[in-house]
Amino acid sequence: MPLVQEELRQIARRCLRNERPDHSLQATALVNEAYLRLIDARRVNWQNRTHFLAMSARLMRRVLVDYARTKGADKRGGDMVRVTLSEAADRGDDIGEDVIALNDALETLEKIDPRKGRIVEFRFFAGLTVEE
Repeated sequence: MPLVQEELRQIARRCLRNERPDHSLQATALVNEAYLRLIDARRVNWQNRTHFLAMSARLMRRVLVDYARTKGADKRGGDMVRVTLSEAADRGDDIGEDVIALNDALETLEKIDPRKGRIVEFRFFAGLTVEE
């Protein structure tokens, strides 16, 4: 864990950069929460460092989604607006306010095309390169 701790913090900062400024989770707390979930995944056949970092990014995204769901479950209503991925990218800081919608969009994309869903997730959240 110490060997990848700084990389995990960078991933966490990337995950948090679009969250609202008063978000109560810090990068270190997000890494810790993801780590707690990671140690529960005992039957994972780690392929390499990139695989580990990608899975860590996915867990961080899930932590943020779970956090958002518990904080705003009663605030969600029928006035949700559908946006395309490119429209969401243009919204900038607004994405952080609706991490649940982003997660739902990624899950929908993964159902349509699992590979494209993983690519978006790993590039956006993990900051992996195209080669990785």
